[in-house]
Amino acid sequence: MPSNDMGRTLQRAALAVAVLLLLAFLIVHFTKSHTEHSLVHDARVAASSEPAVDVVIVQSASAAASLTLPGETAAWYESTIYARVSGYVAKWYVDIGDHVKSGQLLALIDTPELDAELLAARAKLQISQAQVKVKQADAAFAASTYARWRDSPKGVVSEQEREDKKAGDASAQAQLEAARAQVNSDQADVDRLTAFEQFKHVTAPYAGTIVERRIDIGNLVTAGSSSSTTSLYRMAQDDPIRVFVDVPQSAAADLMKVGVAAKIFTNELSGQPIMGHITRTSDAIDPKARTFRAELDIPNPDRRLVAGLYVQVGFQLQNSGMSQVPAAALMFSSGGPRVAVVTSNGTVRFQAVTIGRDDGDKVELSSGVADGERLVLNISNQIVAGEKVRVIGDPPPGSSVAMRAQ
Repeated sequence: MPSNDMGRTLQRAALAVAVLLLLAFLIVHFTKSHTEHSLVHDARVAASSEPAVDVVIVQSASAAASLTLPGETAAWYESTIYARVSGYVAKWYVDIGDHVKSGQLLALIDTPELDAELLAARAKLQISQAQVKVKQADAAFAASTYARWRDSPKGVVSEQEREDKKAGDASAQAQLEAARAQVNSDQADVDRLTAFEQFKHVTAPYAGTIVERRIDIGNLVTAGSSSSTTSLYRMAQDDPIRVFVDVPQSAAADLMKVGVAAKIFTNELSGQPIMGHITRTSDAIDPKARTFRAELDIPNPDRRLVAGLYVQVGFQLQNSGMSQVPAAALMFSSGGPRVAVVTSNGTVRFQAVTIGRDDGDKVELSSGVADGERLVLNISNQIVAGEKVRVIGDPPPGSSVAMRAQ
């Protein structure tokens, strides 16, 4: 009996396990079937539904548009100072960051060769001056001799001797003039070398700031400014300071004129703008970059701006009367810029447009669109002209919301 009960118990347990496995199989099978059916249904709905697009409404440009462009500061004057005479640096008096006055001594150059040349030139001048005195005595003697022979009665002296004394007088006078010319030449050489002696003192050409020093005591410096010559200093005048801006040609009508107000921003000014005006423009468009150069002269007494600083320059542009759209609404092809317009019946129409002004993230169009039209943003290249689309935010066809709206 016990063995029979155990057998029946095992049979019932096996039957229960089989039932559980059958139920699990049925659950998995029906779940998978339902999922596949849902996927197929969703795929059919997606294939048959219209592509959804994001749109923007075309609006007129604001009364006054702002335009911010990158700019760069530059010194009013910037000079690289070279040695005018060759020698050794005996002393330098200013360093980088020092503010100097016009004519202030910057460095002293020791010029032994120039000093020796000047001494030799002065000695040569003294010799020439002594030669003039000798020639003056010779000329005076020749002149008096010729006077005596010239005034002698005829027959006392021969005509040949009289002509000989005349020639001797003329020769003495010529030698005197040559000696005097030599003195002038030697004096000019002395003056030239004396002028070079002044260049031993390197001075500032104007009031400014030393931005670079490239010499030290004992350095050999060579006169000139060739590519192989080392400069002594580089200095700049930064009051006033210049601001250079490259303006796109689309803003030429507003900004290619003197006196237009501007604001200069930079992180170094803690957000406080500096007011300025356009002082001069190039009055010509660069054919490569399609920009023109505008310059602003900014007073800089406290030296808040330094040369080479990156800045942002803001301008206010007049109302252009054009339509303004985001740059994402534009498409570019070989035929030029285009936009995708969503018509009243929900289809897409591609329209060529003309860009009047490009401000980066926003573009003003001078033709091709009208206020109130809907333009597709970032349109897919799979959407073709005439295809129906659904604007994001509108209820999809067949939905309960759409049927209630109908």
